[in-house]
Amino acid sequence: MSVAGKEPLPAPLERPGSLLVPTWTKTGIALLYDEVSENAYDIRLKLMKEVLTIQKQDVVCVSGSDHSANHRTVTLRRQPVGGLGLSIKGGAEHKVPVVISKIFKDQAADQTGMLFIGDAIIQVNGINVESATHEEVVHLLRNAGDEVTITVQYLREAPSFLKLPLGSPGPSSDHGSGASSPLFDSGLHLNGNSTNTAPSSPSSPIANEPKYEKRWLDTLSVPLSMARISRYKAGTDKLRSNAFEVLALDGVSTGILQFYTAQESADWLRAMSTNISDLTLQNMKMANKCCCPSDQVIHMGWVNERLEGIDSSQLYKFKFLALKGSSFYIFSTPPVSTLDWVRAEKIYNLCEVLFKIHKLWLADDCWLQANLYLGIHQDFDLEDQRPYCFSVMVGHGKSHYFNVEMGSELAVWEKSFQRAIFLEVQRTGSKTYMCSSQGDSLCFTIDFALGFTCFDSKTKNVLWRFKFSQLKGSSDDGKTKVKLLFQNLDTKQIETKELEFQDLTAVLHCIHSFIAAKVASVDPVFIDSQSIARKYMYTN
Repeated sequence: MSVAGKEPLPAPLERPGSLLVPTWTKTGIALLYDEVSENAYDIRLKLMKEVLTIQKQDVVCVSGSDHSANHRTVTLRRQPVGGLGLSIKGGAEHKVPVVISKIFKDQAADQTGMLFIGDAIIQVNGINVESATHEEVVHLLRNAGDEVTITVQYLREAPSFLKLPLGSPGPSSDHGSGASSPLFDSGLHLNGNSTNTAPSSPSSPIANEPKYEKRWLDTLSVPLSMARISRYKAGTDKLRSNAFEVLALDGVSTGILQFYTAQESADWLRAMSTNISDLTLQNMKMANKCCCPSDQVIHMGWVNERLEGIDSSQLYKFKFLALKGSSFYIFSTPPVSTLDWVRAEKIYNLCEVLFKIHKLWLADDCWLQANLYLGIHQDFDLEDQRPYCFSVMVGHGKSHYFNVEMGSELAVWEKSFQRAIFLEVQRTGSKTYMCSSQGDSLCFTIDFALGFTCFDSKTKNVLWRFKFSQLKGSSDDGKTKVKLLFQNLDTKQIETKELEFQDLTAVLHCIHSFIAAKVASVDPVFIDSQSIARKYMYTN
């Protein structure tokens, strides 16, 4: 499915080391898939630091007077050897136009310099053939005499199967039999029904006639800042084969970009994702200039959130997540100004959320399912087919289930959540929650330096205090009550403390956050060794 005039193989990806923000630049041929017609059209992609440009081929006038920007009328002189020197494909019976699919070098069509592979035939000797079948156009061209005048228009979105490269060998079937197929070339390089046996003068351009060239022209530019990528059909688990879509912040879409191999698709996906990530990092740096040190953006980016309970099906919607200061934000659209931060759909305190990786897609197509925190009830059945999934568990037993496009993104989110939570724990120092025990109103404090303290909410008298290291286990009823098992340092006996909280889940998450931050402050290597996503990235 190559195209005449196709560019040479794309240059390797470049990431100049001298730039502060590394940039991938890439150029190559792809297909633009139309889901309505189910046809794919040849395009060229140009990836730069901030923009992705889509180019389509067109025929342009490079010299002389161009009387019609769209149509060209060319007179061909049939040659004794080679005939018209072209082949055609297509036809109205297949809802595609008749298109020139081959032009044979140094023969009549080639000598005009005005005909190109991909030209749709509009008229033959003044007869309109836009609604004609393949056989009708073949018959008309073969019986048009020694001099044939055709009007053509370059079809910028000709389905790729209608085009073949310049100089391809002619069809081997016997076209003289009158049988032809609209999806196979009908060769018109034979003599046809010529009335003149003498050699005809070659078809060549007249000096004052316009000259044309086929060129790649920019048709769409998609800004990559805050853009998002999707490999899935909208709202479903159906993965597009070797294809994805890029959507800009302003809603502009590339359409479905399809690639010839899985490797090509992966290379382009990686390159575009890298540029989007680099631009997101720039936006974060700009936003952080307006924020105090305790309210910095740690990470942000696009994900897909799975929505449950809608017509018993699993639907996904794009969401924009951000880790900033003390909070975890969920947006429907990215925040582009300081005022946008208060317009988030959801805002959660980072100390009271729990990040969990659910799935990775390994090289041998096996699933790896991992829980980073044992003892928390699994809310999801994991029946969907999307890899690279994680959830964020929040207060009152609720959860958000997300998916990203690449394993590297999953590793970044895992690391970013850890960092944001640890920083918030260290900034906060302690969290106090109202609770009760045997009818008494108490306060329960989790302190980064001291551990756990319980005191009377009225008298402020301390009832008990334990270090983090003394917590040996816990159990809860999944609603409001929890039992904390501490080891007495003097007696070595286990003491059970039963407490009741209004939002038990938030308290349990907070305990986890403080203990994990404490371990990280003492042994950062241990925390890194527990990273499921980063282990996967290093081994693949």
